[in-house]
Amino acid sequence: MKKLINDVETMLSESLDGFAAAHADIVALGEAGQFVRRRTPKPGKVALISGGGSGHEPLHTGFVGHGMLDAACPGQIFTSPTPDQMLAAAQSVETGAGVLFIVKNYSGDMMNFQMAAEMVDCDNETVVVNDDVAVENSTYTTGRRGVAGTLIVEKILGAAAERGDPLRKLKQLGDAVNKATASMGVALTSCTVPAAGKPTFQIGGDEMEMGVGIHGEPGRRRIKLAGADDIAHELTGAILKDLSLKAGQQVLLLVNGFGGTPMLELYLMVNAVHKVLAGHQVKVARHLTGSYVTSLEMAGCSVTVSALDDAQLALWDAPVHTAALRWGM
Repeated sequence: MKKLINDVETMLSESLDGFAAAHADIVALGEAGQFVRRRTPKPGKVALISGGGSGHEPLHTGFVGHGMLDAACPGQIFTSPTPDQMLAAAQSVETGAGVLFIVKNYSGDMMNFQMAAEMVDCDNETVVVNDDVAVENSTYTTGRRGVAGTLIVEKILGAAAERGDPLRKLKQLGDAVNKATASMGVALTSCTVPAAGKPTFQIGGDEMEMGVGIHGEPGRRRIKLAGADDIAHELTGAILKDLSLKAGQQVLLLVNGFGGTPMLELYLMVNAVHKVLAGHQVKVARHLTGSYVTSLEMAGCSVTVSALDDAQLALWDAPVHTAALRWGM
């Protein structure tokens, strides 16, 4: 194992200290590094809080700021944060309009966020993201996994909260965007959790894992390495089947790297996915390409398609200023 670390036990805290220093104009660390919060909360708006295991950066800490999250709770690598972290975050950023928790559908996250929701002393709702079409149940979940579509939910809800939408309306919007969003990924290599010191799974040099999860969980099947067009056809085909898109539907396309994939390859995948969508007369109205929901140093990518109406696209376009996403300001 070769990683830029001092000690496995202090890796997360040291990384959070560096993150807070690098983006001090946007964020601040909560007490004992329990959460990352927006430096200047906006009074009167619903507070958006998310979180999950570390190792997926910039998800979620990189999305704290204007037009997105008010706080993010980082757990240890691939491990859910605790209810105490979530409660402390809610108490720090709630300003009177309630709290909306955005939770990826993983068993630990679901259990701990539910406990936090029961403990927090304010009006609150929860939006569960389960956009992964690869498998219905997996190592970490009951039901579909929450993966890169989480970014889209957080961005659109962040814009709606910024303009002053109330809690119940945000809950309805989040559920609608999640329902209209589907993802699937492929892994070319494994990744190494520092505490384990060895790859999460073994994969041959001529193999790929189709439908992999963001923790390296098994997907649909292990197959021989194929060309980008074939990969795009399988990933996008599964997404199109799930969403049942009509000809002429406008969508947001997110091609997301898992941490070890160069932009050269990600843009090649954008081109490959475009060909599949065009063949189904689906119109790509917006793009986002890059490594946003990662799995440490895993090579591979995921494709996310979100069927958005004009109002939702306007929320996607609305100004955002976070460590990882910035436009319109």
